[in-house]
Amino acid sequence: MGTSKKYEDERVMDGGVGLQPEENDAGKAGRPRRRIPRWLVWGFGVMLVVLVAVGAAVAYVLHNAEPILRRRLIASLEERFRSPVELDELHISLLRGLQVTGNGLRILHFGGKGDEVAGAGQAAPMLAVKSFEFRTGLRALFEPTMRVKAVAVQGLELRIPPKGETRAIPEQDMKRELGKLKLSIRVDEIVCSDATLTIETNKPGKEPLVFAIRDLTLHDVGPGKAFPFDARVVNAKPVGEIHATGHFGPWQGNDPRETALDGDYSFTDADLGTIKGISGTLNSTGKFGGSLGEIGVTGTTDTPNFALDMSEHPLDLRTQFDATVDGTTGDTKLNHVHATLRHTVLDVSGTVARATDGQGVRGHMIDLSVASGQARIEDMLTLGVKTSPALMLGGMTLRARVRIPPGHTSVTQKMSVDGTIAVHGATFTNAKWQDTVDKLSARASGNPEQAKAADAKRVVSEMSGGFSLANAVLDVPKLNYQIPGAQVDVAGKYSLDGKTFAFSGTARTQATASQMLTGWKSILAMPFDGLLKKNGAGVEVPIKIDGTQSDVKFGVDMNKLGSQITSRHKSQAQPGTADKP
Repeated sequence: MGTSKKYEDERVMDGGVGLQPEENDAGKAGRPRRRIPRWLVWGFGVMLVVLVAVGAAVAYVLHNAEPILRRRLIASLEERFRSPVELDELHISLLRGLQVTGNGLRILHFGGKGDEVAGAGQAAPMLAVKSFEFRTGLRALFEPTMRVKAVAVQGLELRIPPKGETRAIPEQDMKRELGKLKLSIRVDEIVCSDATLTIETNKPGKEPLVFAIRDLTLHDVGPGKAFPFDARVVNAKPVGEIHATGHFGPWQGNDPRETALDGDYSFTDADLGTIKGISGTLNSTGKFGGSLGEIGVTGTTDTPNFALDMSEHPLDLRTQFDATVDGTTGDTKLNHVHATLRHTVLDVSGTVARATDGQGVRGHMIDLSVASGQARIEDMLTLGVKTSPALMLGGMTLRARVRIPPGHTSVTQKMSVDGTIAVHGATFTNAKWQDTVDKLSARASGNPEQAKAADAKRVVSEMSGGFSLANAVLDVPKLNYQIPGAQVDVAGKYSLDGKTFAFSGTARTQATASQMLTGWKSILAMPFDGLLKKNGAGVEVPIKIDGTQSDVKFGVDMNKLGSQITSRHKSQAQPGTADKP
């Protein structure tokens, strides 16, 4: 037993039973070989066939999708705009569905007057797109109506030609071409950045009207219907952003100016300081409607800090307006503007037309008619004069025509105004001036004792006349000023910077010279009563007002008075000449 165990151990140490060559070789030769399952072979073959088929399909799609999509895209645009369409590049990627990118899209011929211009390649396209991109499912490529959720557009330029210069392809020719491709593309949303709208004009001296549109989103874009839009437009002067939402279309291919649009807008935080001569922050909201050729706009504005540079006194200016914008010229007709400047109510109408000044500077010619029966003189003085507080308080009516030409000069320097005013119930804010007026009224009425009283009766002034403003200088050809017992007629000039007063005229009183004085002074003045009486007035004397805003001097023009007395004395000394009553 021990020998047997030893033998077994030796066999194990030597490699076991397989040490005998005969036995190992025979054993190996007798074992069966393993085979690959037949189903696995077939599965591998099917997979290979599928891969080949998919590869072939992908190759087919890649080879044919671009031409198919290109035809569909061009056909849809040609049908929509009734115009030839050019497309420089179109590329497709299948990494994430069907991704399409394109460059150099142009809708043609609307810029030319005839075939010879368009054929020469000189006409600007009506619409040009720098680049665009969208995604959709591969299956949508082969559906009758291809649905695209969103298209991103960069660098869109839309040009509206002058009226009468649009050349649409005849309807029958377009239908014949489109009959070959019964295909269409429906877009849910088009998102544009850096877009430009240019409205051309053929009127002499008028430049095209250009709108820079920072962002534009069009929703549910389809042929033959209006579609919603959301736009943000950069306004040059005053600088600010206009946000507009509304509806646009349906597109009128034969006359794009007749394409309808409507909606609401907001214009916020517009800096009026970009217009030289005025300042303030404007906010405006409103509605618009009509067509590209003629847009009606109604809305409100609020400028809580409106000011002119000649006074620099901010006032609250609010307006309600109704206007019409001519899309052929960019000119605006102000049908009616109801403006409130602090306590003053103004009714304004007129035009704002694009123009060029004598030096070739482009801008706007503003021509307005202004009327008010509810104005306050202190509001007008605060707006236009540096003196603070306003020199006078009182009610006022006015009618004026305001014209502001284009140019780099300050608004207050280039503005011209012609009009008439009437001030009633006015008092002076300067206590010294008002005291002088009160005493003058008492004496002119023949109550000199009242003029000496500490509590002289406070009187109000009435004033009316015409005026014109040019180069920041107010020219008053005739101004009538009245207080109880006296009337003053003056003419002169006044600079809006307050540095110059230069007025002269005549003062007429109800009382005579002696009646305006008391005591011995009244007795001494009696001999002069006859010399100073004139035209039914107790006293008529020449006066002058001059100086600056800080030192205004009012008094009798002694030189003229002396000449008048001498002349009157000589006239009375002649035989047969009597003093007029």
